[in-house]
Amino acid sequence: MHYYRYSNAEVSCWYKYLLFSYNIVFWLAGVAFLAAGLWAWSEKGVLSDLTKVTGLHGLDPVVLVLMVGIVMFTLGFAGCVGALRENICLLKFFCGAIVFIFLLELAAAVLAFLFQDWVRDRVKEFFENNIKSYRDDIDLQNLIDSLQKINHCCGAQGPDDWDFNIYFNCSSESKSREKCGVPFSCCIPDPAQKVVNTQCGYDIRKKSKSQWDDQIFVKGCILALEAWLPRNIYIVAGVFIAISLLQIFGIFLARTLISDIEAVKAGNAF
Repeated sequence: MHYYRYSNAEVSCWYKYLLFSYNIVFWLAGVAFLAAGLWAWSEKGVLSDLTKVTGLHGLDPVVLVLMVGIVMFTLGFAGCVGALRENICLLKFFCGAIVFIFLLELAAAVLAFLFQDWVRDRVKEFFENNIKSYRDDIDLQNLIDSLQKINHCCGAQGPDDWDFNIYFNCSSESKSREKCGVPFSCCIPDPAQKVVNTQCGYDIRKKSKSQWDDQIFVKGCILALEAWLPRNIYIVAGVFIAISLLQIFGIFLARTLISDIEAVKAGNAF
């Protein structure tokens, strides 16, 4: 192990460059997230008209990507520069932010377990709001389609939830060709078809519900996710533990380096 030598104390190069390596990964990941998000926005023309961000009533997945990118970029930058320059302010900012995120995750997990009905209602409300904006944003549309195809589900609580969308609504005022239908991602795939039939859900809800089972998924996505969680509880727990250990390791490195730097400064003061 190598050290910078001082009269009364020393800063470990091991912890210093380990913390730098730890943060450079997050900084590069943050750059990648930001680049992907900005590219997606440029493709949708959002960068030339930022009002499109506020005009969407549902979730724009790109916003989530950019938020994650900004957090990772900021923390990675603070950790890298703080470690290399032995800057206590940046290291304390990095350490405090990681502690805050860790406590936030822990609180969210505990509250989600204690208030399951409230969480279920919020998820239902969130899903229904995004159903309304299904045709307004291509990324949101792809996200909902992927969720429905992977989980073999349709709508928040069932296919009738697509009445919330003006294009799939069954009301007599609707002039849409998709009226009283569902997106193609709700359809049960036909193994014989090599090309996706994007019109498979047209007019399906005009038929009796007894005929739906053979053509579309009738289970709501909230029920599908609730059934998925117990089956994959070990995977979810493993991911949560892995993320927590990474965060604790980063906190340990930052606190150790801060202690070394403070000891050096205290030694130099005498």
